[in-house]
Parts: sequence; C-alpha cells; structure tokens
Amino acid sequence: MKKNCRIAIGALLTMFGLIFFVLPGSIFVLLSGLLMLSYDVPKARNWLRTCQKLMSKSARKLDKIILDKKLKVKS
Repeated sequence: MKKNCRIAIGALLTMFGLIFFVLPGSIFVLLSGLLMLSYDVPKARNWLRTCQKLMSKSARKLDKIILDKKLKVKS
C-alpha cells in the first residue's frame, strides 16, 4: 500500500514538475517527485542524478556570470 501511494504521489509531483518546468514555477516539485519515485523505480534514480548534476552545473555557470559582471562593473 505504501509503495503504491509513493509511486502515485511521486508520479503526480513529477508531472506537475514537468509542467512547472515549461511554465514559471519551481523545479523543486520535479525533484521531489523524482525523489519519491527513486525509492521504487531505478530509472527515476538515474533521472534524479542527472537533474542534480545539471542544476549544479547551471548554478556554477550562473555564479561565474554574476561574478564576472560584478568584477567588470568595479573595474
């Protein structure tokens, strides 16, 4: 019973997360859905890992862009 509920809620959150990925919203809904699905579905584990890596990579890139702009303004 717990497994079915976890899969249903995880699938629902993942679907809402995909909608919020296109529309303005929070990407954390997608991550929480993938997290719930990753307990029971191995493919979701791979997608969760991929999303986490891409988010880290984009955060580092955004930090670099912001830092470069701050340093450029001060010079």
